Amino acid sequence: MLYIMRHGRTDWNDLAKLQGQTDIPLNEDGRALARVAAREYRDVHLDLCYCSPLLRARETAEILLAGREVPIQFDDRLKEMNFGVCEGITDYFTDPTSPIHNFFQHPELYTEPVEGAESMDELFARTGSFLRECVYPRLAEGADILIVGHGAMNCSIVCQVLGLPVSEFWSRGIPNCKMIRLIE
Repeated sequence: MLYIMRHGRTDWNDLAKLQGQTDIPLNEDGRALARVAAREYRDVHLDLCYCSPLLRARETAEILLAGREVPIQFDDRLKEMNFGVCEGITDYFTDPTSPIHNFFQHPELYTEPVEGAESMDELFARTGSFLRECVYPRLAEGADILIVGHGAMNCSIVCQVLGLPVSEFWSRGIPNCKMIRLIE
Protein backbone atom coordinates (compact mmCIF):
# COMPACT_ATOMS: atom_id res chain seq x y z
CA MET A 1 0.00 0.00 0.00
CA LEU A 2 1.04 3.58 -0.58
CA TYR A 3 -0.01 6.31 1.82
CA ILE A 4 0.72 10.03 1.74
CA MET A 5 0.50 12.69 4.46
CA ARG A 6 1.02 16.44 4.65
CA HIS A 7 3.11 17.86 7.48
CA GLY A 8 1.62 19.47 10.61
CA ARG A 9 0.86 23.18 10.93
CA THR A 10 3.47 25.91 11.12
CA ASP A 11 3.38 29.58 12.06
CA TRP A 12 3.51 30.40 8.36
CA ASN A 13 0.44 28.19 7.75
CA ASP A 14 -1.39 30.16 10.43
CA LEU A 15 -0.32 33.47 8.82
CA ALA A 16 -1.24 32.21 5.31
CA LYS A 17 2.36 32.75 4.17
CA LEU A 18 3.60 30.81 1.19
CA GLN A 19 6.28 28.46 2.54
CA GLY A 20 7.73 26.61 -0.42
CA GLN A 21 11.25 25.47 0.37
CA THR A 22 11.72 27.99 3.19
CA ASP A 23 12.54 25.70 6.12
CA ILE A 24 9.88 26.49 8.74
CA PRO A 25 9.45 24.23 11.82
CA LEU A 26 6.16 22.95 13.15
CA ASN A 27 4.46 25.12 15.75
CA GLU A 28 2.90 23.68 18.90
CA ASP A 29 -0.42 23.10 17.13
CA GLY A 30 1.44 21.25 14.37
CA ARG A 31 3.21 19.04 16.89
CA ALA A 32 -0.11 18.36 18.63
CA LEU A 33 -1.66 17.39 15.26
CA ALA A 34 1.23 15.00 14.64
CA ARG A 35 0.72 13.39 18.07
CA VAL A 36 -3.01 12.96 17.33
CA ALA A 37 -2.11 11.41 13.96
CA ALA A 38 0.33 9.06 15.70
CA ARG A 39 -2.54 7.72 17.79
CA GLU A 40 -5.05 7.72 14.91
CA TYR A 41 -2.77 5.82 12.52
CA ARG A 42 -0.83 3.64 14.97
CA ASP A 43 -2.44 0.47 13.60
CA VAL A 44 -1.64 1.26 9.96
CA HIS A 45 1.10 -1.16 8.97
CA LEU A 46 4.13 0.59 7.48
CA ASP A 47 7.44 -0.86 6.36
CA LEU A 48 9.07 2.39 5.35
CA CYS A 49 8.54 6.15 5.42
CA TYR A 50 9.96 8.44 2.76
CA CYS A 51 10.08 12.04 3.89
CA SER A 52 10.99 15.51 2.76
CA PRO A 53 14.11 16.75 4.55
CA LEU A 54 12.44 20.09 5.35
CA LEU A 55 12.00 20.51 9.10
CA ARG A 56 8.19 20.64 9.17
CA ALA A 57 7.90 17.29 7.36
CA ARG A 58 10.82 15.75 9.26
CA GLU A 59 9.29 16.67 12.64
CA THR A 60 5.90 15.33 11.55
CA ALA A 61 7.34 11.97 10.49
CA GLU A 62 9.46 11.65 13.64
CA ILE A 63 6.50 12.38 15.94
CA LEU A 64 4.14 10.20 13.90
CA LEU A 65 6.48 7.18 13.95
CA ALA A 66 8.03 7.56 17.41
CA GLY A 67 8.32 4.18 19.10
CA ARG A 68 7.64 2.27 15.89
CA GLU A 69 10.20 0.26 13.97
CA VAL A 70 9.60 2.17 10.76
CA PRO A 71 12.71 3.62 9.12
CA ILE A 72 12.49 7.17 7.76
CA GLN A 73 14.41 7.93 4.58
CA PHE A 74 14.80 11.56 3.56
CA ASP A 75 14.87 12.51 -0.11
CA ASP A 76 15.40 15.99 -1.56
CA ARG A 77 12.94 15.20 -4.35
CA LEU A 78 10.19 15.35 -1.70
CA LYS A 79 10.85 18.98 -0.77
CA GLU A 80 7.99 21.38 -1.31
CA MET A 81 7.81 23.16 -4.64
CA ASN A 82 10.19 26.08 -4.86
CA PHE A 83 8.21 29.32 -5.19
CA GLY A 84 11.26 31.56 -5.61
CA VAL A 85 10.75 35.25 -4.82
CA CYS A 86 7.13 34.56 -3.79
CA GLU A 87 8.05 32.56 -0.68
CA GLY A 88 6.79 34.45 2.36
CA ILE A 89 4.03 36.39 0.59
CA THR A 90 0.45 36.28 1.87
CA ASP A 91 -1.73 37.43 -1.04
CA TYR A 92 -1.01 34.58 -3.43
CA PHE A 93 -4.34 32.80 -3.12
CA THR A 94 -6.83 35.67 -3.21
CA ASP A 95 -5.13 38.45 -5.20
CA PRO A 96 -5.48 37.81 -8.94
CA THR A 97 -2.54 40.16 -9.59
CA SER A 98 -0.19 38.01 -7.48
CA PRO A 99 2.44 36.45 -9.75
CA ILE A 100 1.73 33.01 -8.26
CA HIS A 101 -2.10 33.28 -8.18
CA ASN A 102 -2.69 31.08 -11.23
CA PHE A 103 -0.74 28.25 -9.66
CA PHE A 104 -3.34 28.02 -6.88
CA GLN A 105 -6.48 28.91 -8.81
CA HIS A 106 -5.74 27.58 -12.33
CA PRO A 107 -2.63 25.38 -12.15
CA GLU A 108 -2.91 24.45 -15.82
CA LEU A 109 -2.23 28.14 -16.62
CA TYR A 110 0.93 28.32 -14.48
CA THR A 111 3.32 28.05 -17.40
CA GLU A 112 5.92 30.69 -16.56
CA PRO A 113 7.20 30.44 -13.00
CA VAL A 114 8.23 33.55 -11.08
CA GLU A 115 11.90 34.38 -10.57
CA GLY A 116 13.74 31.55 -8.84
CA ALA A 117 10.71 29.23 -8.80
CA GLU A 118 10.21 25.74 -10.20
CA SER A 119 7.91 25.06 -13.10
CA MET A 120 5.21 22.41 -12.95
CA ASP A 121 7.30 20.32 -15.33
CA GLU A 122 10.29 20.48 -12.99
CA LEU A 123 8.16 19.53 -9.97
CA PHE A 124 6.59 16.60 -11.83
CA ALA A 125 9.98 15.46 -13.13
CA ARG A 126 11.58 15.23 -9.69
CA THR A 127 8.61 13.61 -7.97
CA GLY A 128 8.11 11.29 -10.93
CA SER A 129 11.71 10.09 -10.76
CA PHE A 130 11.25 9.52 -7.03
CA LEU A 131 8.16 7.39 -7.68
CA ARG A 132 9.89 5.35 -10.41
CA GLU A 133 13.18 4.86 -8.57
CA CYS A 134 12.05 4.46 -4.97
CA VAL A 135 8.34 3.84 -4.51
CA TYR A 136 7.21 1.58 -7.34
CA PRO A 137 10.03 -0.98 -6.88
CA ARG A 138 9.30 -1.25 -3.15
CA LEU A 139 5.56 -1.55 -3.75
CA ALA A 140 6.28 -4.38 -6.20
CA GLU A 141 8.11 -6.14 -3.33
CA GLY A 142 4.97 -5.82 -1.19
CA ALA A 143 6.11 -2.95 1.06
CA ASP A 144 3.65 -0.63 2.78
CA ILE A 145 5.00 2.89 2.28
CA LEU A 146 4.20 6.31 3.71
CA ILE A 147 5.33 9.57 2.11
CA VAL A 148 5.37 12.60 4.41
CA GLY A 149 5.56 15.82 2.47
CA HIS A 150 3.93 19.10 1.53
CA GLY A 151 0.84 20.49 -0.16
CA ALA A 152 2.02 21.06 -3.74
CA MET A 153 4.62 18.29 -3.74
CA ASN A 154 2.03 15.81 -2.47
CA CYS A 155 -0.45 16.94 -5.13
CA SER A 156 2.13 16.27 -7.84
CA ILE A 157 2.50 12.71 -6.56
CA VAL A 158 -1.26 12.23 -6.28
CA CYS A 159 -1.75 13.46 -9.86
CA GLN A 160 0.88 11.06 -11.18
CA VAL A 161 -0.31 8.03 -9.22
CA LEU A 162 -3.99 8.61 -10.03
CA GLY A 163 -3.41 9.87 -13.58
CA LEU A 164 -5.08 13.24 -12.95
CA PRO A 165 -4.60 16.18 -15.32
CA VAL A 166 -2.85 19.33 -14.07
CA SER A 167 -6.23 21.12 -14.08
CA GLU A 168 -7.17 18.83 -11.16
CA PHE A 169 -3.88 19.41 -9.33
CA TRP A 170 -5.54 20.64 -6.11
CA SER A 171 -8.61 18.36 -6.30
CA ARG A 172 -7.28 15.85 -3.78
CA GLY A 173 -5.66 18.29 -1.35
CA ILE A 174 -4.58 16.70 1.92
CA PRO A 175 -5.23 18.49 5.24
CA ASN A 176 -2.36 18.77 7.69
CA CYS A 177 -1.49 15.42 9.34
CA LYS A 178 -4.13 13.42 7.51
CA MET A 179 -3.10 10.20 5.81
CA ILE A 180 -4.67 9.10 2.55
CA ARG A 181 -4.20 5.80 0.75
CA LEU A 182 -3.17 6.12 -2.90
CA ILE A 183 -2.50 2.53 -3.91
CA GLU A 184 -4.03 -0.64 -2.44
